[in-house]
Amino acid sequence: MIKIYTSNWCSYCVAAKRFFEENNIKYKEVNIEIENISRQELLELSGGYTVPQIFINNKCIGGYDDLIKLHQTNKLMELIDE
Repeated sequence: MIKIYTSNWCSYCVAAKRFFEENNIKYKEVNIEIENISRQELLELSGGYTVPQIFINNKCIGGYDDLIKLHQTNKLMELIDE
């Protein structure tokens, strides 16, 4: 399962969601503004306070750049399939 923490104004969040949609990968979005999650709470959950924060099978992989690196090194699907 993929969970992505986002905010309303974040272009990297939009790019990450677009990546998943274009690759037919299902994800659950958690908008920190709508869910009233503070940056401190996000830091405690993920180790980072910026968005997006992407979790694959309950493991935080980081943000958009980290997602693309996993994809480019053919490791993304391995993580998803675990």
